[in-house]
Amino acid sequence: MRLFSGRAYPELADEVAAELGIPITPTSAYDFANGEIFIRFEESVRGSDAFVLQSHSAPVNKQIMEQLIMVDALKRASAKRITVVLPFYGYARQDKKHRGREPISARLMADLFKTAGADRLMCVDLHTSQIQGFFDGPVDHLFALPLLTNYVGSKVDRKNLVIVSPDSGRVRVAERWSELLGGCSIAFIHKTRDPRVPNEATVGKVVGDVEGMTCVVIDDMIDTAGTVTKAVDALIEAGAKDVIIAATHAVFSGPAIDRLKKSRVSEVVVTNTLPIPEENRFDNLTVLSIAPLLGRAIKEVFEDGSVTSLFDGHS
Repeated sequence: MRLFSGRAYPELADEVAAELGIPITPTSAYDFANGEIFIRFEESVRGSDAFVLQSHSAPVNKQIMEQLIMVDALKRASAKRITVVLPFYGYARQDKKHRGREPISARLMADLFKTAGADRLMCVDLHTSQIQGFFDGPVDHLFALPLLTNYVGSKVDRKNLVIVSPDSGRVRVAERWSELLGGCSIAFIHKTRDPRVPNEATVGKVVGDVEGMTCVVIDDMIDTAGTVTKAVDALIEAGAKDVIIAATHAVFSGPAIDRLKKSRVSEVVVTNTLPIPEENRFDNLTVLSIAPLLGRAIKEVFEDGSVTSLFDGHS
């Protein structure tokens, strides 16, 4: 087994390496004056089971290109099997055509990694499950759900808990939260979105009873935080006693931090699939480590075990 890390998020790679009890393979990586990327591995990788970890943080295109080059280098150096580990899958939101003459960029991403030489993908909480079908090979779709529910369940009174989906499309995820937290109530927020305007949605009414309850707003990612902070306001106005936000990917673009700091939310719970610099951290932010999950999944793949067994039947 060999673990390789791009330059996007070496701290997470160090955590995963510690979970596995192996070192990260030494790699030379630098940028040429015009922005082109150079990669060279400092040790032989012939016959290895290679795991290439890179989270697609900003600047997203650079991180993707670096990972593609790493995969190509491994393929040409005769690695036996190459698994691309994507804690956050770039372009995952572009998984279908909303209007004519648009790309399906999430499919293009899968094609690029296959062409570069990847044999397998490992991802955490894809924006939509259908992306698994875009890659011509095995895809291990890992879930942060147990990690998040265990934490939230230890902090709240489950009898007065409502799981809130930010839109109708995530009600099924809310149901899974409810199952793991003992069958608590579910609500969702009706919202509309203009496909011509990115990162902006109109939050409508709360569907479900939240009066006097602690609400947990769940989502796969927080980008600019516009939708989720509007959801918090809608819940408070509907009589919610307390609101917690729980999401896997802390993208935190543009005004996100300012919006979350000013929001009436009591706690924001995320995982470390993406790097969160010190200046983007605030008092009521809780960051849970995804490294133990990635480490267990990599070990199962390496030993030809069952990745599905990690989810207690939720696959």
